[in-house]
Amino acid sequence: MAICKPADLHRLLGPGARLMGLDFGTKTIGIAVSDAALRVASPVTIIRRRKFSEDAAEILALVGSRNIGGFVVGLPLNMDGTEGPRCQSTRDLTAELLLRHDLPTIFQDERMSTQAVERAMISEADLTRGKRKKSIDSAAAAWILQAALDALPEPAPRSTGFAPPAPE
Repeated sequence: MAICKPADLHRLLGPGARLMGLDFGTKTIGIAVSDAALRVASPVTIIRRRKFSEDAAEILALVGSRNIGGFVVGLPLNMDGTEGPRCQSTRDLTAELLLRHDLPTIFQDERMSTQAVERAMISEADLTRGKRKKSIDSAAAAWILQAALDALPEPAPRSTGFAPPAPE
């Protein structure tokens, strides 16, 4: 399954499955989760980076406890839209994660996500630098996940098994 198109996510997710947003940073991994209706993203936690096997175990524990059916991974594109070394690192980490638990996964452009979240934390919430530092990575993951949720096409209607009578 692995990497898929956003348009295929609804079809690939089980009923009531949620999406997990991942923001792979150099020191932390921000994690956010959607609601079951795939409409709202909420920040959950951050993982302090260690060995990837330990990081993956923490991520997968959350997958199991929160009915996660797929991943939205922030892709750190350059400002001109090209991919640099951080994109390749993100793709490599995603591939390693999918070797451990194969779920439908999409990449979401994360340019300016941290800056947008930090501006909101300063102007709207008036958070101190210390409080921002503790939650900015999970909030950025929620921003990335919300952008993906907003861009998802509406799911195709499910068949009820009932066919109306043909016109005479």
